[in-house]
Amino acid sequence: MGIGVSILLLAAGAILAFATSVTVSGIDLATVGIILMIVGGIGLVVSLIMFAPRRQRTAVVQERSYDEPRAAYRGHDERP
Repeated sequence: MGIGVSILLLAAGAILAFATSVTVSGIDLATVGIILMIVGGIGLVVSLIMFAPRRQRTAVVQERSYDEPRAAYRGHDERP
């Protein structure tokens, strides 16, 4: 469930819980709205945790030092 679906569930749940006055036999729309808001809130929190950066990536630089200098390079056109 993504962030968009979670917000949609929150909005639909709020509409059912607070903005409707229709009665349906056997179903309490306010309860259904509250359940949708809870599920949408949980989905939103889980989505934000999953997509949040976990840690910053850092580059590790390893420096090497040598005791002896390397031998000079001789090209092909140089003679010993």
